[in-house]
Amino acid sequence: MNDEQKPTSGTVNRLIQELCRLPGIGPKSAQRLAFYLLRAPREQAEQLANAIMSTKQNARLCSVCMNVTDADPCIICSNTQRDHSRICIVEQPQDIVALEHTRIYKGLYHVLHGALSPTEGVGVDNVRIKELINRLQNGAVSEIIMATNPNLEGEQTALYLSRFIIPLGIKVTRLARGLPFGTELEYADDVTLTRAIEGRQEF
Repeated sequence: MNDEQKPTSGTVNRLIQELCRLPGIGPKSAQRLAFYLLRAPREQAEQLANAIMSTKQNARLCSVCMNVTDADPCIICSNTQRDHSRICIVEQPQDIVALEHTRIYKGLYHVLHGALSPTEGVGVDNVRIKELINRLQNGAVSEIIMATNPNLEGEQTALYLSRFIIPLGIKVTRLARGLPFGTELEYADDVTLTRAIEGRQEF
């Protein structure tokens, strides 16, 4: 179907197509968002556009934990009130948001930016494992909490990391099995995550 046959203009169709690229946004949701933005005041649309561009220009990875931040080190790593002897390993930055929302964990984090998956070509060099090993060399960390997703890739990643960490004399624990297998951490509710943290077991 060409643009002349579509009920909306080329610019609107382009916006819908771009919105469809976002995760979790299907064609219907993209249409609703596009027409919402059309009806919204110009200032609101400009604020959204500016926020997106500002994030793209200023966001970087924390040199310590690899979390997305606009200050280096990030606010968690630079917080002296946090427990710097514990590091919780997560797959993605959004997992930190989920865990922080529980307000139960007060240690530090390390973001892998993925999980090992040989079938998909994701190997050791594709995730932030070297940066993690470097953090553990000073002897300041006494516990590593594996909070990779409870699925096959997450389990493989946790097992691989534990083989390097345990010989260093560091305690390795795993989130309790309150998390259903096959789910992703960012979608777990606060109660489930809280129980998973509090009931973590030694690896």
